[in-house]
Amino acid sequence: MTARYSVLTITLHWLIALLVLFQFVSINILDGMAEGDPRIGTGYMLHKSVGITILVLTLVRIVTRLAEGFRPLPVHMAAWERVLARATHIGFYVFLVLIPLSGWAFAVTDERSLHLFGLFQIPELGLVPRQLWHEVHEQAPALLVILFVLHVLGALKHQFLDRDAILARMLPGAGRG
Repeated sequence: MTARYSVLTITLHWLIALLVLFQFVSINILDGMAEGDPRIGTGYMLHKSVGITILVLTLVRIVTRLAEGFRPLPVHMAAWERVLARATHIGFYVFLVLIPLSGWAFAVTDERSLHLFGLFQIPELGLVPRQLWHEVHEQAPALLVILFVLHVLGALKHQFLDRDAILARMLPGAGRG
């Protein structure tokens, strides 16, 4: 029941989490900049590049998760807790694909290209209507925040109320030796 996740899974979990946090901070900084600020273009290019990186890392995470399988949940968990835990994880995967994909779909056009970290050009997706993808990209992060809150509350419940080893399975360095 307390089998740890692989180093790859733990690394992807925390790297994606940090990159998502970066995205929330960066977009708030960009939204607060004065119109015409010369740093805005670079800031949005970085935001888009990190978004594509999150998309790729999430796809790797999904493949890894399918290959490694799902860890068993503690037997003491009620059925509704099991459903909520699985739904939260699946929801994360959906939104961590949907949000960057929607940003790519509306923000990368022939007129507004994206050079991933200045290394190579990312092509336009051509998904229409662009306004729908823009709306998804604007609204979906609020749902991601709700999932994050549920996820953290669940981890804290396991750590401090249930006192099981669920949290330790995903903490870097926990449970070694």
